[in-house]
Amino acid sequence: MSYAEFLGLAIISVTAGKVEVQAKVEKHHLNLHGSAHGGFLYSLADEAFALASNRNGQAAVALSVHMEYFKAVREGDVIRALVSEDHLGRRTASYRIELLRGEERVALFQGMVYKPV
Repeated sequence: MSYAEFLGLAIISVTAGKVEVQAKVEKHHLNLHGSAHGGFLYSLADEAFALASNRNGQAAVALSVHMEYFKAVREGDVIRALVSEDHLGRRTASYRIELLRGEERVALFQGMVYKPV
């Protein structure tokens, strides 16, 4: 079982223009405050980031990432990670991943990858 499967992450789409991954927040995803653990939300965004940056068969490894949390996420919430590609160069690429509850943005992940050839 992969880490993504263990967490219950579902890949909705992986295309040139769109990557979407989603998960329903379960009791075992909660932190001591009763909201979704930041590591769970990070993992959801990171899975979308990895799928987007490695989608064309060329290996990519993370150089840097940054995550901002805006709203608490509760048990039962369905969170979608939507990727947009900000920059695609020969050796580097950067991505913006919005975490959404419905249409409400609850967190933002930004990452840059290096593509060794």
